[in-house]
Amino acid sequence: MALIIPNNYPITDLLREQGITCIEKQITETQAQHMLRIGIFNVMPEAEKYEFSILRSIGNSNISVIPAWIRATNHNYKSSDKDYIKQWYLTFEEAIKNEPLDGLIITGAPVETIPFEAVTYWKELLEIFSYANTNIVSTLGICWGGLAIAKIFGVEKINYAKKLFGVYASKNLNRNHPITDGLNDTFYCPQSRYAGFNENDLRIAADAGKINLLAHSEEAGHFIFESGDGRFIGHLGHHEYDAERIVFEHFRDIQKGLESAPANFDVNNPKNTWWEEGNEFFARWLKSIYSKRYGGV
Repeated sequence: MALIIPNNYPITDLLREQGITCIEKQITETQAQHMLRIGIFNVMPEAEKYEFSILRSIGNSNISVIPAWIRATNHNYKSSDKDYIKQWYLTFEEAIKNEPLDGLIITGAPVETIPFEAVTYWKELLEIFSYANTNIVSTLGICWGGLAIAKIFGVEKINYAKKLFGVYASKNLNRNHPITDGLNDTFYCPQSRYAGFNENDLRIAADAGKINLLAHSEEAGHFIFESGDGRFIGHLGHHEYDAERIVFEHFRDIQKGLESAPANFDVNNPKNTWWEEGNEFFARWLKSIYSKRYGGV
């Protein structure tokens, strides 16, 4: 369908080049019916460069989406254009003041190795999670955002000695789930993180009914899961990435003096082997929200 975006939004042409239908106009309350308003709490480095990855992913579904970019009030966005953030982003309070959010995405952030309590916007995020629990149909946490969701259900993250970076074969654990039923039995997914879980902790939480495990990789562990009531989804991978994003992160790390050798991925001949499943994941997530909100697509 379409992304409903503001006039003069900077990456409209780029999205259209990717085949995404973009509508630049104000939507009345009547027109907004049967569209989904999705908040995106963006704390990625160079936040504005990440917008394309998310919008391309949610713009490929058959549901029209009104995206709302949300900034953390206690985050300085030092690697981002502050004037850009001020112009195009809302605080969470502003985002929910006049219109409800149907869904919410919490992005990754380069703070995996820091205790949650030391992250400047952790308290704010806890308040957002509390609101979302009763007011937002579904909240999706990506990478660090997924770690944060696990934290509120009692599963602590563990830090890795080495970055998990590359594209990994993964197993779909539930083909009957409304979100993962679009993924093949075996599928590929990019990973880019310095933290994960103790597998035993995950199984204990699953046995207690706190979470349901949805996808697993031999190298990356269990990385897609949901809360017991299905309101929160954690995805530690990056199905929203394209191949160029992995190349970008590889050379960014090199420039920082870090080692980088993405597994199962050739930076000199980058190929996207997860495109179809990535689109399906986000499309099914949006469809599940729509079905709960409106009763079918």
